[in-house]
Amino acid sequence: MLVVFTLSACSGTSTPSPSSNAKGCPTSQPAVLSADASNDIAFNTTLGTIVVRLPVKNSPIAVSNLIALAGCHFYDNVIFHRIAYMEDGTPFVIQGGDPTGTGSGGPGYFIKDEPVIGTYRRGVIAMARSSQPNSQGSQFFIVLDDAAAVPLESARTYAILGEVVSGMDVVDTIARLPRDSQDRPIDPPKIISTTVSPSAP
Repeated sequence: MLVVFTLSACSGTSTPSPSSNAKGCPTSQPAVLSADASNDIAFNTTLGTIVVRLPVKNSPIAVSNLIALAGCHFYDNVIFHRIAYMEDGTPFVIQGGDPTGTGSGGPGYFIKDEPVIGTYRRGVIAMARSSQPNSQGSQFFIVLDDAAAVPLESARTYAILGEVVSGMDVVDTIARLPRDSQDRPIDPPKIISTTVSPSAP
């Protein structure tokens, strides 16, 4: 079952993306934010807005990284390049965060692995990675169905960042888009802009 959900092409690249450098984005693992902090990222996409809540304590290195990249607008104009279903037809994940749109790009650096805290379930946002240690960069995925926990838990290497607090209907709309045999949307939706703000109490 895990074979259906290979993320072998989802690590960052070893060369910094020109767009990330131009935006003044990090070129190495960013500093870790306070463990008490929690931030919301609003991904304004061509199909609507998705808001995710990311408590730093969930995965301090990975959450701080995603917040830093979103804060410098690294994800602006980046597509969701993958819509994956399980073998039985159950919706699995949508994946984005690659500035090249190919599934093999990243921010030009990798971040260190951390213990995975939490449970994979519908609405969870987590970091995509390859099978190699310390291979997370900028790519992330959003879980579409609680049943996805089975293959994800069998690996349990994808850092759980937080969850969707608004716009899961937009996620579902993306998940229903026509895709090719490589799980790539025929007409990939795009992140137009991102906004980072402190989470509401």
